[in-house]
Amino acid sequence: MSIYHFEVNKINGEKIWLEEYAGKVIVIVNTASKCGFSPQYGDLQKLYERYKEEGLVILGFPCNQFLGQEPGDSLEIDTYCKLNHGVTFPIFEKVHVNGKQAHPLFDYLTKHAPGMMGSKSIKWNFTKFLIDRDGEIVSRYAPQTKPFEMEEDIKRCLRKE
Repeated sequence: MSIYHFEVNKINGEKIWLEEYAGKVIVIVNTASKCGFSPQYGDLQKLYERYKEEGLVILGFPCNQFLGQEPGDSLEIDTYCKLNHGVTFPIFEKVHVNGKQAHPLFDYLTKHAPGMMGSKSIKWNFTKFLIDRDGEIVSRYAPQTKPFEMEEDIKRCLRKE
């Protein structure tokens, strides 16, 4: 099984299967507009612009599970991302990333790429997962990992056709 077997809702409510991104290198990140890590939106956008022609896509999944730092509705989230950070990469509807209501995608990601000391949960906003062109998880990055610190790993994945 790969991430391509999951259905997600774009920020406008449109349902898609992640197989739409088959053959791309993907960074999946849980986001929050009011988080101290929200400046990472801008760096994620820069990475996206730099490598999208080579096959990189960033997928942002807003989440309100960490101190209520994503209280907005879909329109507010979309507007915030575009106006404040110039985001053009895909943003999806708000999801839960932990617990019984966790979106199946994040349940899969945390089970197959555990965090520190084998943790099967996401500890904070802006946890990032790098996915290769075959839809397989390559690596998990902590919230404090700056997007450009992933650049060499991304480039390695992009070189593998």
